[in-house]
Amino acid sequence: MKLEKQHACYGGTISYYSHESAETKTPMRFSLFLPPHAEQGPVPYVVFLSGLTCTEDNFTTKACAYQKAAELGLAILAPDTSPRGGDVTNSEDYDLGQGAGFYLDATQEPWAEHFRMESYIIKELLPAVEQAFPLDSQNKSITGHSMGGHGALTLYFKYPAMFKSCSAFSPIVAPSQVPWGHKAFGAYLGDNESEWAKHDASVLVGQAENAGQNAEILLDQGLDDQFLEEQLKPEIFEEACKAAGQALSVRKHEGYDHSYFFIQSFIDDHLDWHQRYLSA
Repeated sequence: MKLEKQHACYGGTISYYSHESAETKTPMRFSLFLPPHAEQGPVPYVVFLSGLTCTEDNFTTKACAYQKAAELGLAILAPDTSPRGGDVTNSEDYDLGQGAGFYLDATQEPWAEHFRMESYIIKELLPAVEQAFPLDSQNKSITGHSMGGHGALTLYFKYPAMFKSCSAFSPIVAPSQVPWGHKAFGAYLGDNESEWAKHDASVLVGQAENAGQNAEILLDQGLDDQFLEEQLKPEIFEEACKAAGQALSVRKHEGYDHSYFFIQSFIDDHLDWHQRYLSA
């Protein structure tokens, strides 16, 4: 894994970026924030998955999370949202192709060669950063925004032994039932909707073993979010969690939209939330 030190430092720590990926056969990037506590040994960390059109830098530059993370002794890992480059298939639409990986492994051409974001994150990125940096491999949590909220929830249910806790900002909770999911799943996975269900948090929670013993999930949603009624539909996930016995805290906020200002406003709460489980 080739690394470059960046000049930007936060609380005496340094952001790093990776430029190799064996899984996708194309360059991949991520940002990693390390708190001062990492100078004494491995620290717990939170994985943040970003949304449509974002890169590894959006969270780093817009979320204003690192002061709180430094206080709590948490590292934060933020991968890019898709493979990129001239040889990577793309679309003219913002919600498909580069910037829109949906954190799954595509099975359909022309996407299957490069769009393997689930395998990249779980099998390659997390083991690589845990080997290269002072991160506690047994203490990590996951969160995300929008498409990344979808990714956080689905990976949490698919890999229950991997993450101590999960939260999400304005997540796509039922992609099988909304236009964003229909478009991405149809392209990446084909027409068989049984394959779509494998990447739908509102389905996966009902299939989770011992859902009632999972950590409580935190979900924040702005009520002025322009995508709320058509694309997000948190009420579907609320009902699914209730039926499955999954503890869920949903906070709905008047006056907030889908932007990073929303994330800025409540990111400290999410880091505190994860710290409860990572320090247990």
